[in-house]
Amino acid sequence: MPEKKIIAKRVEKIAPSGIRKFFDLVLGMKEVISLGVGEPDFVTPWNIRETAIFGLEQGFTSYTSNKGLYRLRLYVQRYLRQRFKLNYSAEEEILITIGVSEALDLAVRSIVNPGEKVIIPQPCYVSYGPLVELAQGIKVPVLVISSLLHFGGGLTRACSTA
Repeated sequence: MPEKKIIAKRVEKIAPSGIRKFFDLVLGMKEVISLGVGEPDFVTPWNIRETAIFGLEQGFTSYTSNKGLYRLRLYVQRYLRQRFKLNYSAEEEILITIGVSEALDLAVRSIVNPGEKVIIPQPCYVSYGPLVELAQGIKVPVLVISSLLHFGGGLTRACSTA
């Protein structure tokens, strides 16, 4: 009996990221400073590592709420209110994620329905297109040049015909 493929067809259709191939190529080259994948080119400072170790020693090793630590959500709520005069509910409108990629994935899959068009400014972060594809949306790449940076109605009309 032939082996069944376990990867979804929509995932198989996604082209590998060119930038990932580049990162693999320069991995380990001493004379190259990697500015990719969000990794710094230095060791995490001791005060941050020490705080993490202290947290482990204090038993902070269990899962948090799916929304993130409540105390952190309250802090974000206060920060947004004080700094930007924005009012969001820590209980219902603030979500803490492990990183930008997870946040973007959750956001796109939460608001894009199959077949809906999504404007993707070009150049852009490499995962914008695949995120739209995984949400079964339709990518509408738009080259951003300085004369179009105002994203007015003309740009929206131009994309609606794409």
